[in-house]
Amino acid sequence: MFETLTAAPPDKILSLSVLYRNDPRPTKIDLGVGVYKDSAGATVIMGAVREAEKRLYDSQKTKTYVGMAGDEGFNKGMLKLVFGEGADLSRMFACQTAGGSGALRTLAELLAKARPDATVWLSDPTWANHAPILKAAGLKTAVYPYFDAATGLVKAEAMLDGLKKAAKGDIVLLHGCCHNPTGANLSIEQWGPVADLLVERELFPFVDLAYQGFGDGLEDDAAPVRLLASKVPEMVVATSCSKNFSVYRDRVGAAILMGKDADSVKIAGSQALATTRVLYSMPPDHAAAAVRIIMEDAGLYADWKTELESMRLRMLNLRTGFAEALRRQSNSARFDFIADHRGMFSRLGITEAQVDRLRDEYGIYMVGDSRFNVAGLKEDQLEDLAKAVVSVL
Repeated sequence: MFETLTAAPPDKILSLSVLYRNDPRPTKIDLGVGVYKDSAGATVIMGAVREAEKRLYDSQKTKTYVGMAGDEGFNKGMLKLVFGEGADLSRMFACQTAGGSGALRTLAELLAKARPDATVWLSDPTWANHAPILKAAGLKTAVYPYFDAATGLVKAEAMLDGLKKAAKGDIVLLHGCCHNPTGANLSIEQWGPVADLLVERELFPFVDLAYQGFGDGLEDDAAPVRLLASKVPEMVVATSCSKNFSVYRDRVGAAILMGKDADSVKIAGSQALATTRVLYSMPPDHAAAAVRIIMEDAGLYADWKTELESMRLRMLNLRTGFAEALRRQSNSARFDFIADHRGMFSRLGITEAQVDRLRDEYGIYMVGDSRFNVAGLKEDQLEDLAKAVVSVL
C-alpha cells in the first residue's frame, strides 16, 4: 500500500522551527512561527483565560459531547465580537470549529457544495495554507493583485482591476485585518469600493479574520467585515481565537455564515454542520467554554481586552522601534513601511539568499520570503537585528 506514496514536501515554517531548536547559538532569534511572544520570548496563557479555566474546572460536571455546533454561548459571543452588538443575528449562523483553519476548511467544503464551479480569488500573496485548504475541498483558485513589494503598500486600484476579471458567482477571499504575510492592509476608505465591486459584479465574500484585536483594536479590526455586511446580501467569515485569546494548541475558531434571510442561512447552517460531522464529528470543548465564560462575564471580559490591548500596543512599539533602528543602520527610509503595517507579520523585502545569510551568519530565523513575526522581536535586540539585516543587503 504505502509503496505507492512519495514523501510530502516539508512545511517551510515548521521545518524552520526544527532548525531553530537545533541551533546552539545563545543569541539566536526566532522570527518564523506565528505565535505571540512576550518580552521574555514566552507564549503565556492570558490571565483572563487562566481564570476562566479555573472556573470551568470547578463547575464542569461532564465530558459528554456538546453537539456538532459546539458551545452555543461561544458561538453567540463570536457573532457579537465580529459583527457588533446591533447585528441582525436572525440572518447569521455560527458553529465552533477546530481553530481558524478548521473554519476555513468547513466553509470551503460548504462553498464547494453550493458553487462547485466557482473560482476562489486569493490575494497575491496570501497565507501559505489558503490555497491547499481550498484545493482540498475541490475548489479552483486564482489570484488578484494586492501587495507592492517596492513600496510596502496595498495596490488598491490594481486589486479592483484584478477582481473585475472574476466571473459572476466567483468567491473572493479577503483578509479582514492584519494581512498575512505582508501586514499591509486596506484602509477603511479603500474597503468601500471593494464592497461596491463585490455587489456590482455579484461576487461572494469569504473573509479570513484570524487576528481581530492585533491591528488597530477589536472594533476597528472588525470594521471591514461590518462594512461588507452592510452592503453585500450574503457572506462567510472564518475567525480564530488562537491569537487574540492565545489558545493556540486548544484549536478554537468559528465558521460564520450571513444569509439573505433567516430561512436560507438555516439551510446553509445545516449543511455546514453536515460538513463538520464528516470532517471531525464533534468539536473540542475546553477552550471554547473558557472563551465563552470570558465573554459572558463583564469583569473577565474587561481584563481580557486590557491584556489584548497591551499585546497590540507592544507589537506597534516593536514595529516603530525596528523601523527606526533600520533607518539608522541603513541611513534610508527603505524599511519605514514596517511601522505603518499592522498585525503580527511584515515582509522585509529581501531575497531568499539574504534570508539564508541571516540564518547562517547570525542565527536569525525567518521565512524564505522574508516574512517575520513582529512579536518575535525583543526590545533590546532591535539595533543588533537591524545591523545584521543591513549587513546582508
